Amino acid sequence: MVAHLITLKLVLLRNGLRRSVGQLVGLIVGALYGLGILALAIAGLIGLRLAEVHLAGTILVVAGSALVVGWALSPIVVSGVDLTLDPGRFALFPIPLPKLLVGQAAAGVIGIPGACTALALAATTVTWARGPATFVVAAVSAVVALGLCVVLSRLVASAATELATSRRFREASRLLLMIPLMLLGPIIAFTARGIETNVTVFTAIAGVLAWTPVGAAFAAPAAFAAGNGFEGLAQLIIAAASLVLAAWLWSRALARALVTPASRASSGSMPAARRGLGAFGWMPATPAGAVAARSLTYWIRDPRYGAALILVPLIPVLLYFSSTQRHNSEVFLLSGPISAFLLAWSLSTDVSYDSTAFSLHLAAGVRGRDDRWGRALALMTFALPASLVITFIPFFFAGRWELLPGYLGLALGVLLSGAGLASTVSARYTVAVPLPGESPFKRAPGNRMQTLLVQLGGMICLGVLVVPEIVLVVLTAVTGAPGFGWAALGAGLALGGGLFVGGILLGGAWLDRRGPEVYASLVRAG
Repeated sequence: MVAHLITLKLVLLRNGLRRSVGQLVGLIVGALYGLGILALAIAGLIGLRLAEVHLAGTILVVAGSALVVGWALSPIVVSGVDLTLDPGRFALFPIPLPKLLVGQAAAGVIGIPGACTALALAATTVTWARGPATFVVAAVSAVVALGLCVVLSRLVASAATELATSRRFREASRLLLMIPLMLLGPIIAFTARGIETNVTVFTAIAGVLAWTPVGAAFAAPAAFAAGNGFEGLAQLIIAAASLVLAAWLWSRALARALVTPASRASSGSMPAARRGLGAFGWMPATPAGAVAARSLTYWIRDPRYGAALILVPLIPVLLYFSSTQRHNSEVFLLSGPISAFLLAWSLSTDVSYDSTAFSLHLAAGVRGRDDRWGRALALMTFALPASLVITFIPFFFAGRWELLPGYLGLALGVLLSGAGLASTVSARYTVAVPLPGESPFKRAPGNRMQTLLVQLGGMICLGVLVVPEIVLVVLTAVTGAPGFGWAALGAGLALGGGLFVGGILLGGAWLDRRGPEVYASLVRAG
């Protein structure tokens, strides 16, 4: 049975590559990427052979713990990809549970991640080839670590079977995964800098992880190499016991998943009824208020909106990292205006996200002005406070409070002017976005060249509209005169407010005249 499951995994992989050229290309690209990372890892592990035992142990414990945690979280992020490891698909077959466990564990190693992990763990024996006893312990620890990676991933996959059938859960987990990916550069840089400037912190972290299930297997060889045999033996026992416990929990979770498999139909079924009216209960009882409530509901529940805005709260972090690298605090102070731009310009895709549901506005006779006001009001309920908070954040760290009024005016000018411009642009042009119900990461259908031109042209126009605020902020920074900063704040409120209202009225007039054409373009895109 174990050999049959492994064969099934290989057959499915082969058939998938034959059926889809895209999967074949993806596999080749993934293999090349994995081989590159593996080559760097093996070179580093060989180099650690010459390092001190304490330094090598610290690095391997931290990196190994991250590897185990990554394996444990992988089923949530890529749920539904590996059909041979889906517990619900074995519910109708009388397969003995122990054989199914071993077969799934063996099949879990097959693939690019499993092969790269196995080879990298095997290379740790080179790092600890400092004596026969240490080498043997390193080999045993590598096997235990590999088993823990696979078993933890299978445990999470079996325990989260019900959640994995929910499209919203899958999309939310992928959105959350984007956060560490976007911050990968700053994380690596700060980690490297921290190792250089404060080794004791990472030594303390490694010391804690060494006695946890995720790091004990990587700490045992270091303890033996340092002459602490009893400590290394205790850590090896912790690692082995963790593997046994994880395997037992996996067997229980798998047995439960086999008895009560999750319903596949639930992923496409309607969500359970919710109490209350949500935003419809507190928005004004007007056409614009109804549009605002509908739009705000989409901002909260549609993962496509979340994918577009997930970068906004990370802007201060990224710019802080950039300012420290360049030793220029002015970059950090731009967090507010840049975040305001991303929030304001996201309104340009609102009608495109509606797709054919935009027909409801046409059929109900909603005036273009009410449509524009409602969408803008929904955006401002969270964009305005978010822009203000993000604008203040850099000044708490960098000081320079004399520049705050100018940058606050620039942020408000960008937000208000950008929302007005986006209200006009979205009434004239639609852009290529994922369709309703599709993954926000799916390649959007439609005319991508028009989308690129619309986005680029809109950014240039917005830059022109906020030139007065930009000039006043520059004068404040150059002359140090606070009057220019307060003038920038006034210009942001007055000029931005005027462009905001004017853009909504102009966009509403365009939408009244071009509503059927806008709907026709949405139908063609769908």
